Amino acid sequence: MRKTKNRKPLIICGIIAVSFLLLLLLAAIANRINEHSMNSYIDSFPPIEYSADRLTPCKDENGYYSFTADRDVKVLHLTDIHIGGGILSIKEDKKAINAVAAMISAEKPDLVIITGDISFAVPYISGTVNNAIAHRIFIRLMERLGAYWTITLGNHDSEAYNYHGRASVSKMYSDPDMKYCLFTEDGDLSGEGNHLINVKNSKGFITETFYIIDTHSYTDKDPLGIKWDYDYVKEDQIEWYRAAVESVQANNLLIFNSLSESEQAEYRELLNPKSLMFMHIPLREVKAAYDEYVNNDRQNTDNVEYIEGNDGEVDEIVYCSRTDENLFETILELGSTKALFYGHDHLNNFVLKYKGITLSYGYSMDYLAYSGIDKEGFQRGCTVIICGTNGDAEITHENYYQDKYPSLYEKETVDMSKD
Repeated sequence: MRKTKNRKPLIICGIIAVSFLLLLLLAAIANRINEHSMNSYIDSFPPIEYSADRLTPCKDENGYYSFTADRDVKVLHLTDIHIGGGILSIKEDKKAINAVAAMISAEKPDLVIITGDISFAVPYISGTVNNAIAHRIFIRLMERLGAYWTITLGNHDSEAYNYHGRASVSKMYSDPDMKYCLFTEDGDLSGEGNHLINVKNSKGFITETFYIIDTHSYTDKDPLGIKWDYDYVKEDQIEWYRAAVESVQANNLLIFNSLSESEQAEYRELLNPKSLMFMHIPLREVKAAYDEYVNNDRQNTDNVEYIEGNDGEVDEIVYCSRTDENLFETILELGSTKALFYGHDHLNNFVLKYKGITLSYGYSMDYLAYSGIDKEGFQRGCTVIICGTNGDAEITHENYYQDKYPSLYEKETVDMSKD
């Protein structure tokens, strides 16, 4: 008698496979519907109405953007937006969009710089692994508002399990069809989108440079970030920064030498023009400065001066790379960059001065990545940076829940205490 094979396991496996594929299809459809809904929400925000003296950037011979201004320039620093982009994060995504729109619309900055983690496409939290959705949503918002803006990427903007890698995401922000985005791809440099933006006066002197540096994501030993083994700025990026600083100095020296002696007296301080640097993951020197301050009973030392803000993270407090790099030493050597701005640690917003360099956490936007953070409010906001005509920068942290930031949609109720 011929035996028949037991086909039941095959049938069960087939049902499971079909069910899984059906689930993926339904999720994709739901997320597409969600993106359409988010686009309609974004389109409800009015574009910002700027005054007649609005600054307009242009590209220089090196392919970087520059503004020409004989007045103060206002920069708005935002960080860690954390848009999920999926069906599970609709409520939190709308809150983030509302907050970003409210602060940019109220401040009317000349330039917005976002230091990473725009996306948080974590499937069990947002409902998708397609990180492009979050990036498309944010691009649509910024182009709708009409402020000039740029970004540096964070570790969550392209996770190993996301559809789109770092290079692919970078190309989204360098799309030439965008009118207001000043993000520039960096060619063969390590990372993605290392670029700069200059501010010039009508004489041609560069009065301020904004350096946007990619701090990468995780090391090769920890591709999923499970051990919090964060990557670091590479040597070729540091050499690019050095060359850029020297080029700016050479530009100003050339103009200075063309002036009369009486004119030179007015512009002598611009021979070493000042600059600011923006990144996602804080440098190891932030941890060094914080540890020195705390170990001295939270009193200033010869190296460290406390300026303002709180340390809200736990355990390591400052989550930086564990690898030494030479960027901070190069900053000290060249004497151009006076302040560093970063995010990454959502509950930290303290500012320290270390060896004469201001180290400034940005206020995070996150409603999604930290459990319960949508109910917290002390850490959510922006940093306003006013750059003077001589390159001096006035830095102010602003909380989102102030009346000065009226929003199109009602703000949520949050706990404003640090504890």
